[in-house]
Amino acid sequence: MSDSPTDPNSVNPDAPPNNQRQRASQLAQALRHELHKAVIGQHDVVDGLLTALIAGGHVLVEGVPGLGKTLLVRALARCFGGDFARIQFTPDLMPSDITGHAIYDMASEQFKLRKGPVFTNLLLADEINRAPAKTQAALLEVMQERQVTLEGRALAAPQPFLVMATQNPIEQEGTYPLPEAELDRFMLMLRMDYPQADEELTLVRQVTRSVRTDILDVSGLRVLLQAKDVQALQKIASDLPLDDQVLDYAVRLARATRSWPGLALGAGPRASIALVRCARARALLRGGDFVVPDDVKGCALAVLRHRVRLSPELDIEGTAVDQLLQQLLEQIAAPRL
Repeated sequence: MSDSPTDPNSVNPDAPPNNQRQRASQLAQALRHELHKAVIGQHDVVDGLLTALIAGGHVLVEGVPGLGKTLLVRALARCFGGDFARIQFTPDLMPSDITGHAIYDMASEQFKLRKGPVFTNLLLADEINRAPAKTQAALLEVMQERQVTLEGRALAAPQPFLVMATQNPIEQEGTYPLPEAELDRFMLMLRMDYPQADEELTLVRQVTRSVRTDILDVSGLRVLLQAKDVQALQKIASDLPLDDQVLDYAVRLARATRSWPGLALGAGPRASIALVRCARARALLRGGDFVVPDDVKGCALAVLRHRVRLSPELDIEGTAVDQLLQQLLEQIAAPRL
């Protein structure tokens, strides 16, 4: 993308705030349209990923194999002109394979730091729950602090920095549950389900026309974003007006999980922060000039589902977390603006 203010794919920082907001919304919606050229259906998941990108948070996508989790991230990476790296998590992956390590240089007789793949803008942590907790925890510092400590030196990660992790359901053999401290670092947890019948027909039709075996090609997608554009979107979203009643609603939702019947563990303050940040991102994505309660409600399941725990009796009965959270959303009154 060009730096010219007339470039339709750029956000001009010198334009009036309303013009900036309008341009940012158009860019976000163009990105959504481009992603759907590769990802058939899965509208909620695509919008969730874009919400995380605009809100500046990390996202965890869960689903059984073959639903297109990795394809979605590859498609976003294709539309993004910054740096992209992929880590395939396996049981023998070491923490240093993620963050980097010091190596001894025989010529200079000194240790030199070799940076790992986390030093990028977009990081795909593929099948993150295939690696043990110790290796998963190697991402904790960089996800929260945007830096990695190697040999006593704090090295900053590039900006923007976004981790997009995929995982298969924990019930499958050979997987490790993510530690709660790491789960809390993910702003959103998105669940990818089987496509609708008409979507699967379209998917099969498109894939079988390709020379590739069983995946859609992302090479035809346009590059719409550079690193500076992502940062511009994040700044514009963070400045969207938010009424105190909407802020109070977001906090009440998070706090209600801590005493809600059937929940043994409620969401912490990070959930309240994530609800507000994601609501602003959703408002920008839909082209709104300010945040409304539906923006908060629309992202609540994805923000809360991985931060709460069912009581043992409901867990044994097979009650779904989303089912309980949906009841909470229906019973906590939203403000009328």
